Amino acid sequence: MTLVEVTYQLQSPLSDEQLYQLAEFSNTYGLRRFRVDDSRKQLSFEYDASRLRETQVAHASAGPKLPSTAASTSRAADAVAEIGA
Repeated sequence: MTLVEVTYQLQSPLSDEQLYQLAEFSNTYGLRRFRVDDSRKQLSFEYDASRLRETQVAHASAGPKLPSTAASTSRAADAVAEIGA
């Protein structure tokens, strides 16, 4: 699994309706979590790059018409699952 985090800079705070729509989007297969940082005006999505592409995350997050600008992406090292104890 390769984890990727994409962060959007928000132009204004999110409304309750936008947060509700993001909560619906959080059920997307491959999306691990999303974070809203009001103090830094940022919205971040962490997802499994073997399940989703950044364009899919951008498209799905456009549904709530987020007041955001350019995104920055960071890729974590491949996560290795250890089987057994």
